[in-house]
Amino acid sequence: MARNFKDYLVVGLKGMAMGAADVVPGVSGGTIAFISGIYEELLGSISNVNLTLFKTLKSEGIKAAWKQVNGAFLLALFIGIFISIISLAKTIKWLLENEPVLLWSFFFGLVLASIIYIGKQISRWNFITILVMVVGAFTAYYVTTLNPLVTENSSLLFMFLAGAIAICAMILPGISGAFILVLLGAYRPILSAVDDRDVKTVAVVGLGAIVGLLSFSKILKWLFSNYKNYTLAILTGFIIGSLNKIWPWKETLTWRTNSHGIEVPFKQQSISPFSFDGNPEFMLAIVLAIIGFGLILLMEKLAVKKQ
Repeated sequence: MARNFKDYLVVGLKGMAMGAADVVPGVSGGTIAFISGIYEELLGSISNVNLTLFKTLKSEGIKAAWKQVNGAFLLALFIGIFISIISLAKTIKWLLENEPVLLWSFFFGLVLASIIYIGKQISRWNFITILVMVVGAFTAYYVTTLNPLVTENSSLLFMFLAGAIAICAMILPGISGAFILVLLGAYRPILSAVDDRDVKTVAVVGLGAIVGLLSFSKILKWLFSNYKNYTLAILTGFIIGSLNKIWPWKETLTWRTNSHGIEVPFKQQSISPFSFDGNPEFMLAIVLAIIGFGLILLMEKLAVKKQ
């Protein structure tokens, strides 16, 4: 695919959107990749990192290997993700702590519209397609209701497995990698390792993420090549089920103390905005949900116009 500088700038902006989503434990960067139209290209590019790539590098040189792995696309995307994480992470964390209802409302509208966007790409509906979507929805919903592990494990083997599992969830639309780390009891140990500059632990988590990403991307690519309709159906189901996690109005059932000694919500359940303990900010929440919803519709129209 021939691209110019403007095209790569757009890819970088999509990467920034993915990075912003991945910071929030409940929103998947994979969802953003899908609705921005780069999901299958991302899977294909990542799955090209294999033994054949090293053979190409040895026989034809760096330029051929770079082209084979779609290096310019991946570089622009990951630069965008990196910029987003280091520049927007503090803002999003502040919003999560101080304006959670408004932040979740925006993401709820965005994800709700993405269900329609992805569902429209299913070309043939039948009993199996509907069944697969329902199974995906119930699976994702069940995951959002699980209790996070109270005990935390910081062994290197566990950190490796946590990194591999979380990265798989991160590239699946509808399932948040950060939330999976919370469920596993690995979220705080990993954050602590980053804060304490524990290079050994961070490197093990990173290695697990690389192994998980390279292997899982190949599985997803194969599924898209051979069972695209069913794959789209289960991904749509995942996103439907994940709406419970990003419902704006929550009731906190239990609390935990974070690494800074501050009490934060540990177990929550979705409730009606009219039963919310505090200011539900109902009208502003609806406006932000509509903005999120409209943003996806606008992206869809721009994509169709470009095609």
